[in-house]
Amino acid sequence: MPGKNNKITLIIGGARSGKSSYAEKLALTYRGKRIYVATAEAFDAEMQKRIACHKERRKDYFSQTIEEPLNLAQALHSVPADAAIVLVDCVTVWLGNLLFHKGLQDKYSEITALLEFLEAPEVPIIIVSNEVGQGIVPGDEESRHFRDQAGWLNQALAAKADRVIWTVAGIPVPIKE
Repeated sequence: MPGKNNKITLIIGGARSGKSSYAEKLALTYRGKRIYVATAEAFDAEMQKRIACHKERRKDYFSQTIEEPLNLAQALHSVPADAAIVLVDCVTVWLGNLLFHKGLQDKYSEITALLEFLEAPEVPIIIVSNEVGQGIVPGDEESRHFRDQAGWLNQALAAKADRVIWTVAGIPVPIKE
C-alpha cells in the first residue's frame, strides 16, 4: 500500500474495476477512527441491493458511516477531528445525484464547495471516482453533460490529489505519487 502521509488520494477506474474494494483495503491500513462517506441514493431495488452489499462489507471496519447524497463538503466538515482516514465513495454517483436533483447546470455550487474543502483537509481522504472519458461520445445531451462534468471534476480532483491510483481489472496502478 502507498504511504499514509498523503492527505488526498484519488482512486479512479471504470465500472467494476475494483476501485471501491481497493479504497477500503487502503483505508484499513490506517489505525484509529475510519469514517466512510457514502453518496448513493437507493432509487430502485438494484441500487438498494448494491448499498446493502457495501454496508455489509464495511460494517466491521469503519467507525462511522455518513450518508450524504448532495452536500458532500458539508458532510466532510462534520467529520470528527480525531478521524484517522475518511473514505468518500463515490463522487461520480454524487455528481449523478446533483444532476438528478438540480438539473443541467454549467456550474454546481456543491462542486465548488467540495474543491474548496479539499484545499486544506484536516485528515487524510480517499476519494473514489469513475473514469468516464474512455468510452464513446454519449448520444444524448444529458449523458454528454454528465460525462463532461465528471471529466472536469476528475481533473480538478487529480490536480488536488497527492496521489492518484487507477484501478484496472482489480489491479491498482499508481499514476501520480
